[in-house]
Amino acid sequence: MRVLVSLPVLLPLLAAGCSLVLARHTTAQRLLTVVVLTAVLADAVALLVAVHRDGPARVAVGGWPPPLGIALAADLLSALLLTVGVLVALAVLLFAIGQGTSERSGETAVPFHPAYLMLVGGVGLAFLTGDLFNLFVAFEVMLASSYVLITLNAGEARVRAGMTYTMTSLTSSLLFLTAVALVYAATGTVALDELGRRTAGLDEGVRAALGAFLLCVFAIKAAVVPLHFWLPDGYPTAPAPITAVFAALLTKVGVYAMIRTQAELFPREDTWWLVAGAAMLTMLVGILGAIAQDDINRLLSFTLVSHIGFMLFGLSLFDVAGFTGTILYIVHHIVVQAGLFLVTGLVVARTGTAKLHLMEPADGGPERGTPPVITALFLLPALSMAGIPPFSGFIAKFALLRAAAAHGGVAAYAVAATALLTSLLTLYALLRVWRALSAPAPGPPASPVLTVGATAGMVLVGLALAAGAGPLAELSERAATDLLAR
Repeated sequence: MRVLVSLPVLLPLLAAGCSLVLARHTTAQRLLTVVVLTAVLADAVALLVAVHRDGPARVAVGGWPPPLGIALAADLLSALLLTVGVLVALAVLLFAIGQGTSERSGETAVPFHPAYLMLVGGVGLAFLTGDLFNLFVAFEVMLASSYVLITLNAGEARVRAGMTYTMTSLTSSLLFLTAVALVYAATGTVALDELGRRTAGLDEGVRAALGAFLLCVFAIKAAVVPLHFWLPDGYPTAPAPITAVFAALLTKVGVYAMIRTQAELFPREDTWWLVAGAAMLTMLVGILGAIAQDDINRLLSFTLVSHIGFMLFGLSLFDVAGFTGTILYIVHHIVVQAGLFLVTGLVVARTGTAKLHLMEPADGGPERGTPPVITALFLLPALSMAGIPPFSGFIAKFALLRAAAAHGGVAAYAVAATALLTSLLTLYALLRVWRALSAPAPGPPASPVLTVGATAGMVLVGLALAAGAGPLAELSERAATDLLAR
């Protein structure tokens, strides 16, 4: 167990250093990154099986117990999200290699592989850390590597967007570090398992203030409205595989941190009205912003913001059924959102534009469009995102709606009604894209096999989530039960 818990953090970070040494050897860099991520995926699967069989695992790095040492911990929730996250990271890597995003730019070796490995290591640390301070460290590792990735081969517009993203992230990091200091001052520890016991003895006002502070920090990182402004301007400017991995993982790490800290440190017995309101606002503002877009990348970015609200939906109920729905939705969204952005990368590469009105055939002009295969690869995850049966999005949304019906109350019903309306608007927004893609294609150059294969693999994983809905729902429910049992 010590090895299984440590490798998802240790392997990518060590490989990032080795990759820098191989900066002038592109083939060796590619091979190293693929092999390491494959090994991390195998380790994550083994860890998930072990935690499911034997219960949560905890490791004191270097044999130094807290509070002196670094603690890593894995339960069903962290192991499940780690497995899905690394799977997506591997698929996106293959897409990037096929597209050439990881190639050299001129005479300078592009630091794609070291930065990408650091990003995966930061995500692994965020899921597996056992204390608040190292959760902060994980976010900083992700921030440093993501800035390098978002500004690869960058022009003025992308550097500007990257600076907006970085400054927002640094602001939230300063707030997070302040929150960690306040938590330590109030409790004398930053270890999550110990904090779960000590926060219960704090004054009610202090507990509420600390909980709200951490909620605000992670709401910025998760792009919760009205703290979402950085995402639609930052993500669409990056290369397609970078946008895909950011959309799939970075905001979900923020949601995970929100769920983990609130459930373990600040448990509640009733509906959380504040989060319910944020969920409704995030759903509606995000999807209305998506409908207003003509750029496919900005449309999907606003859709991403909107569907963060579904994850807050279950958190607002603060019971096992609500958390089960949220976990299901996170797993579904990681896979489906990555698939949509990868398909978008194929579309933009073929049509030469991200503007929907330019993808449609002009009156009397040449026909643009995409082949039926790529159109189908977009339609399947789009239907899942909209919650159409029998796809994984429908299963996750049904779990949330059922949790709201069982929970009862004005807030639960209001969020459920907003979720239904948002799903309809999501269907409308994504069908606009599908209509533009469905225009007959005149036969532009074929897409690289590796990029199409990686994209198809993501779409198939999304279909597999629906096919395995029973075991996945059972696993999510057990993870939610363990989380609320603290």
